[in-house]
Amino acid sequence: MIEWFTKWNRENPVDVYRPAILYGAGGVAVIAAIWLVSMGPPLATDSLQTGPRGTGMSVPKRESVLVTPDPDALAFLATSTEPVPPQVGGRTAGSQIEGAEPLLADLSPENYERLVSAMRAWTGIPDLLEDPDNYQTIVARRMIEMTQNINEGWDGHVNANREVGVTCYTCHRGQPVPEQAWFIATPTVMAAEGWAAVQNRVTPLSSYTSLPSDALQKYLVDGELIAVHDLDSRAAGIPGQDGYPGIQNAERTYALMNYFSNSLGVNCTLCHNTRAFYDGGQITPQWATASLGILMVQELNNDYLLPLAEVLPPERLGPHGDGPKVGCGTCHNGEQQPLRGTNVIGNYPELATTEAPDYGN
Repeated sequence: MIEWFTKWNRENPVDVYRPAILYGAGGVAVIAAIWLVSMGPPLATDSLQTGPRGTGMSVPKRESVLVTPDPDALAFLATSTEPVPPQVGGRTAGSQIEGAEPLLADLSPENYERLVSAMRAWTGIPDLLEDPDNYQTIVARRMIEMTQNINEGWDGHVNANREVGVTCYTCHRGQPVPEQAWFIATPTVMAAEGWAAVQNRVTPLSSYTSLPSDALQKYLVDGELIAVHDLDSRAAGIPGQDGYPGIQNAERTYALMNYFSNSLGVNCTLCHNTRAFYDGGQITPQWATASLGILMVQELNNDYLLPLAEVLPPERLGPHGDGPKVGCGTCHNGEQQPLRGTNVIGNYPELATTEAPDYGN
């Protein structure tokens, strides 16, 4: 009997695994579906609408990311202190503190100490402003002036949605040199000449693509026109010479747009209608805010940062001997609003204006 049964099984094999696998997979799918319906999708997204409905003009973000606090913003808020209202006709830092920084000498001693202490924490330089001959003091003075200029003169960009302002922390975040400051990266191949020396090499400035690595220099320092090639398939004349940009200009523009997208954590539809990138009549309000930001960065680099290369030590310079420069990512650091819109200037009116600070008295 046993021999017969064994022989029959050998001659009539039955696949018992396939049904088990199919039924098991089906059971897992049913359980997963029930879990999704009851608990909600684990990768649910929320969208910021940037243009007319039905055009796909929105910036999606995962809800799990949106509800997670920004650690840099929390670090700032944990150390932020309220200003001390000065007494009318009271003491000044210049008269009470030996070696007080002249730019801040008119502050009350309490607010002077509070601001300088904050600046040291923001930049990670514990002795900032102590030595008047140290290069860091020279740089800090210029940075104070730059910060006041940003808050006072570029309100349309910095406070486009609500008052947030900027301080040293916006860029530095506890480091002497901001993490997303940039240096000249071209030529990428020293032995090459011409266009090949700036393209087809992976660099941070090209967002690790084969796009040109000199876009930030051309557009955020040199002020060249940001444009793409002509819409006509056959345009008369020589591109780049006869009134319209060539393919090289377009590729630089794409490199810059890629940098913008990564710097703000957004896509093209934050500013553009993707059916008509070229049409200025179909842009979003954010396009104007971004355009102001480009002009602001050009001013910061040319008027404040480039001249400082003369006072910086060699270890603070880039491979081509240039000093650190700023771009969108230096402040935004991957967020549409720096520090997710945290108001960093409210407790530090000393950095908001070149005039007497407004303490709300």
